[in-house]
Amino acid sequence: MKSSMLSGKTALVTGSTSGIGLGMARALAEHGANIVFNGFGDARQIEKLYTDVGKEFGVQTAYHNADMSKPAEIEAMMQFATDKFGGVDILVNNAGIQFVANVEDFPVDRWDAVIAINLTSAFHTTRLALPGMKKRNWGRIINLASAHGLVGSAGKSAYVAAKHGLVGLTKVTALENAHSGITCNAICPGWVLTPLVQKQIDDRAGREGISADQARKELLAEKQPSGEFVTPEQLGALAVFLCSPAADQVRGAAWNVDGGWTAQ
Repeated sequence: MKSSMLSGKTALVTGSTSGIGLGMARALAEHGANIVFNGFGDARQIEKLYTDVGKEFGVQTAYHNADMSKPAEIEAMMQFATDKFGGVDILVNNAGIQFVANVEDFPVDRWDAVIAINLTSAFHTTRLALPGMKKRNWGRIINLASAHGLVGSAGKSAYVAAKHGLVGLTKVTALENAHSGITCNAICPGWVLTPLVQKQIDDRAGREGISADQARKELLAEKQPSGEFVTPEQLGALAVFLCSPAADQVRGAAWNVDGGWTAQ
């Protein structure tokens, strides 16, 4: 059932044309927030996506195609949100990419890209969103970190470094705004069946000559005791909670939703 808890608020969700970001955007729209989408994909499909979400939930939607590795484009996107809706009340930093290689083999350009998109982009969106949030004395910053923001995995040095950094940025942002109506928290998902993870499953199936179903089970068994994927809908529901009055004193948390991964 549609709620109006976030009516009149505007949420900007980076990397929201698919996967976790889309789940976040839909959940926030369901509770009345206007949504600024961002991400890559076919222009016509994206237009249909944000138009459909707007109609479904009776909210206003818009889209900006900022490349999250480019500070000037991030600045343009934040200005776009201000021009369109008067500012960003809820910022969800979700954009992310992955690359897997051992440290000594890690291509420098891939390291730079992972850090730029997974970590530095969140610094830029946050610094640009905070002045307006301070003026209104209300804001919610939600950083999509990862179980890899809490623990490591071999071969993922850039991703793990970026996600640990994002958890650190979350804590500092929360502390700097502790006496205000602005909160900042991180959500740390385990395996979610996104296009990024599906590629890892397909790669494993091809590499080991096994079925996609078997590769999926093996991937989960390695890390996630529940043996089940986290869903974008579950993460979206947590984001809604973090935007609610019940979460006014949830500040600087790194909230793991990982089927028991980091409990081990």
